[in-house]
Amino acid sequence: MSSAVSDRLPRLLALVPYLLARPGIRIDEAATDFGVTDGQLRRDLELLWMCGLPGYGPGDLIDLSFDSDTVTVTFDAGMNRPLRLAAAEATALVVALRALVDTPGVLDTDAVRRALAKIEAAGGMAEQTPMVVGLATREEAATATVRESLDRRRALELRYYTASRDAITDRTVDPMRLLLLEGRSYLEAWCRLAEGVRFFRLDRIEDVTLLDEASNPPAHARPTDVSAGLFRPAPDQRVAVLLLGPDAAWVAEYYPVDEVVELGNGTSRVRMRYADEAWMVRLLLGLGSEVTVQEPPELAAALRHRAAAALERARHLPFT
Repeated sequence: MSSAVSDRLPRLLALVPYLLARPGIRIDEAATDFGVTDGQLRRDLELLWMCGLPGYGPGDLIDLSFDSDTVTVTFDAGMNRPLRLAAAEATALVVALRALVDTPGVLDTDAVRRALAKIEAAGGMAEQTPMVVGLATREEAATATVRESLDRRRALELRYYTASRDAITDRTVDPMRLLLLEGRSYLEAWCRLAEGVRFFRLDRIEDVTLLDEASNPPAHARPTDVSAGLFRPAPDQRVAVLLLGPDAAWVAEYYPVDEVVELGNGTSRVRMRYADEAWMVRLLLGLGSEVTVQEPPELAAALRHRAAAALERARHLPFT
């Protein structure tokens, strides 16, 4: 988004409530308040004249009354107050902005910090900072250590959770870069255990230690081309089509999926790749009645078999 557009949008959103509170205000006075020229404000007003509620018929569009050099809003089309964020929306935005501040490549971190301060102040969240920070303390700590390792060119010792295998491993890695991909922060590094370039999601790093030894990726280690996305289908991966209930919606956010189709009432259908059937069965068993396997039939059969076996082993217990 160009700077002109990113400056104009918030101005347009603020103009209607501003003008409603000041009927008949002079255009040059309003332009001064918004820090723009008279000509720019007139162009903004012309654009507002064509904005309104879906349908865009008479009575839906914003209506302005011009009298020489003054302007009055005669119909606001519902835009009669500044945008308000619900508590959950404000919290999500604050967490995202804090992650953005620490992301390499952001050109104007000062602007992000100013926006963050305004949202916290407007939402009364300044005193609640520990609650928000607590949601991402481990990830923020990992991010700080990873950034230090990149700045100082030092190797790292990671304790990392691999979701696809449901396993935790200890690895020594040589950091290469920090990326924000598909809404997640990743460390790309040479993994000495795997002897290859790997991505590590920062929110799945259980523990991280900055080592005294220098980071030294092999000469043939190259950054991965992520222009087409981070996850590429592997030949040995199978595809499951799952119906997820509202309480299982987190699966599509936590694990890579090829497709998500919202079906209403909080339910969704997802296409999810997996390499290990045993791991997939364990995941689905934990979801209980919140998941239905549509495809493949062998996965559904394996799930039924494991569930029946679990019930048989527990049959002697009082609650069964």
